[in-house]
Amino acid sequence: MISVKVFSEEKAWSKRLKNKDIFFKKICKAFPKKYKFLNKKVTFTVLLSNNKNIKKLNKVFRKKNKSTNILSFPLNKKIKISKKTYLGDIIISYNYLDKPRSQDLKLFKEKVIKIFIHGFLHLLGFDHKKNNDYSKMLREENLLFKSVKSKIN
Repeated sequence: MISVKVFSEEKAWSKRLKNKDIFFKKICKAFPKKYKFLNKKVTFTVLLSNNKNIKKLNKVFRKKNKSTNILSFPLNKKIKISKKTYLGDIIISYNYLDKPRSQDLKLFKEKVIKIFIHGFLHLLGFDHKKNNDYSKMLREENLLFKSVKSKIN
């Protein structure tokens, strides 16, 4: 079973997501069976942040002095799901997802779901540095997104 712990350091997230914990737990519940890790305890954290703070993290950990939409920090390079596994951390920037500001809540939530799935796949070892890896990750992202969207909306 997947367990996600959600933390927020940016107040603006509360304007768009009233109950952040439930929102992200619903996404995980809507994952296809192979990502539910039944009979196991798989956990990770999500930090809901902003451009300013994600830029600092990006500079320290990736040597890139710019903000980004998401950062993923897998605990291990090689993922081996055992009875109890901590996958790592995902940090998402509110500012990136709230563009344009005039977008409706449904579109905002879909963008959050998509980027969350992207970060989750990084925690599982997916990458997009090479074209072949990019294609695999994109396929998996779309599969997860379709599954989640059909069960949440």
